[in-house]
Amino acid sequence: MSEVKTNKITSLASNNDITLDPDGTGAVVVDAGHSLGVGTASPESFYSLADDIVLGTGSGGRGLTIYSGSSDSGYIGFNDTASAGMQGFIQYNHNGDYMAFAPNGSEKVRIDDNGNVLVASSTNVGTGDHKVSIQKGTSGRCLGLGTTLTSASIKVSFVNGNGTVGTIQTNGSGTSYNTSSDHRLKEAVVDMTGAIDRVKALAPKRFNFIADDTVTVDGFLAHEAQTIVPEAVSGTHNEVDDDGNAVMQGIDQSKLVPLLVGALKESIAKIETLETKVAALEAGE
Repeated sequence: MSEVKTNKITSLASNNDITLDPDGTGAVVVDAGHSLGVGTASPESFYSLADDIVLGTGSGGRGLTIYSGSSDSGYIGFNDTASAGMQGFIQYNHNGDYMAFAPNGSEKVRIDDNGNVLVASSTNVGTGDHKVSIQKGTSGRCLGLGTTLTSASIKVSFVNGNGTVGTIQTNGSGTSYNTSSDHRLKEAVVDMTGAIDRVKALAPKRFNFIADDTVTVDGFLAHEAQTIVPEAVSGTHNEVDDDGNAVMQGIDQSKLVPLLVGALKESIAKIETLETKVAALEAGE
C-alpha cells in the first residue's frame, strides 16, 4: 500500500516497496533498494551491478525505446560526476542512421547505415566499401590478434562460396600466410615446361612510388607481369571506375615463385647435362 503526499508517493508496505498496478499484474515496482522493475516485482534479485532498472517478465521479447526526432540523436550516457557532459555514451543518430560508441566522451567506433564498422574514423578508409575500417593515428598499431597458444593456430580464415581459401597462421615463433593448395582441390595436374622462356619474358624493374620518392625498390609493372603470370596480378590495365577515377592494379609476387622454381629446375637440368658432357670430354683426353 502507498500513500500519496504532496509531490511524492510514500510506501506504507512492510517491505517499503512501491508498486504501480494499472492492470492488476504489479507491472511496475520501485523496491526499497531503489531498483525499478518493469514487468518484474523483484528487480533487486538480479545482478547487483545491473539491477537499477530491470525490464521484462522472463518470457517473450522485451526492450527499451528512445524516441527521438528524425534529425536528432538518442543517447545512453555514462558519468561518474554530476556534470552537463557525458564521459561516455552510446548514440544513435537518426539523421545519418548510424550508431556511435564514445568512451572518454568522444566517438571511437561507428556502425554506419550499411553495417560497416568504422574504428577511429567516421568514414570508410581508402577506396571501396570495407565492412571494417580502422584508421591508425600517428602512433600505435591498427590491429592486434593474440592468443596464449604457442602451437600452430589459425588467426584469420578467408572464406568464400567454395569454403576456406586461405588462412593466416602463427606458431611459437613465426607467421604463415597460406592459400589453399591441397591436391584434392586440383585436377588436370601436369609438370611445368617452358619455364625458362617465361622467366626471360618477365621484365623486373627498379623504381620508386610517386607517394614515396625517397625509396627505390625492385619489382614489376603489374600489366607487364600479367601477360606472363596472370594469376599473380589483380585488376585490369588502365582501368577506371564509373566516375573516371583510376582503379589501380596489384601484384602478389609470391605467385611468381612456382615459375621461378620451374625455370631453376630446367636450368639445373641443363647444367647437369653440360657437366656430364664436360666430364666425358675430360675423361677422353
